[in-house]
Amino acid sequence: MTGNPDPLGWGILATGKIARSFAADLALVPGARLAAVGSRSEESAQAFASGYGDSGTRVHGSYEALVADPAVDVVYIATPHSLHLAGARAAFRAGKHVLCEKPLTLRTSDAEEMVRLAAEHDRFLMEAMWTACHPVVRELRRELASGRFGTPYHLAAELGFRVDAPPTDRLLAPDLGGGALLDMGIYPLTFAHLVLGEAEELRGVGTLSPSGVDLDVAIAGRYPGGAVATMHASMTSWSSRSASIATDLGRIELQGDFHHPRAAVFTPAGRPEQQVVLTGDEPVVGRGYGNEAAEVDRCIRAGLRESPLVPHAQTLTILRQMDALRADLGIRYPGD
Repeated sequence: MTGNPDPLGWGILATGKIARSFAADLALVPGARLAAVGSRSEESAQAFASGYGDSGTRVHGSYEALVADPAVDVVYIATPHSLHLAGARAAFRAGKHVLCEKPLTLRTSDAEEMVRLAAEHDRFLMEAMWTACHPVVRELRRELASGRFGTPYHLAAELGFRVDAPPTDRLLAPDLGGGALLDMGIYPLTFAHLVLGEAEELRGVGTLSPSGVDLDVAIAGRYPGGAVATMHASMTSWSSRSASIATDLGRIELQGDFHHPRAAVFTPAGRPEQQVVLTGDEPVVGRGYGNEAAEVDRCIRAGLRESPLVPHAQTLTILRQMDALRADLGIRYPGD
């Protein structure tokens, strides 16, 4: 782009924790502005706009009003998983582009419908997988693909934290898609896909709550080139949130939470003095949600309808994997 293009008007649909994190980073993205906020109550939307918007940010007491707002170019959907498809459908019908929180939907068939709707209305759609847009992860993918760090043969990744909440909480409610797999397990599965390729085989075991929500999930995977992966997601314990990759030349460790790392460090076997530290080819914007928003901005201004960093095929592949793992684990959602 040349010159100073008009800011892209963002509308945030729902005002929970993830929406607040996203909005804080959105304020740091050049060419983006929070045009409107929609919630189920005007009071909640007003409080959100006061904290994250500006004097021109519009407030809506319904999702329908938010997607109808002419100041909104792209809608960020931050509702619980089970409500994503309805929100996206309304946004597309109103002519808006969509960034939808992960997972895109509860199941592959619903995600395929969302992709179909995006194409029908000729609108941009991207799953909000910030890890795939993160500068450190992007640089790591390039270096691994170049062969500089050798051939990867084992990946380990885990993400979990203790959830102390009532049974009605979103994370513990089957009707809202609660459970460790969709909220935490999607990250190690996506990370393995990004750096190893599409899984050839995945097996899962886990522990379910009395209501049928998965509390702990362990996943073993086989990937192209003879690579294997061990992945874990938990809502009962404090995991390291770490990831590592063992290659035939050494070892890669991600520093900090692996799904938005500070750096990736390659240590050649027996030669620690030749360590290579990757910090990304561009700055991390805020916590990393800003890079995701910037990618949406770039794609929309370029006339794209999907992102090469988070293509629809990748999103659907991970959802198919989670569908199969849910079958392994005996996890069922209303509507399955």
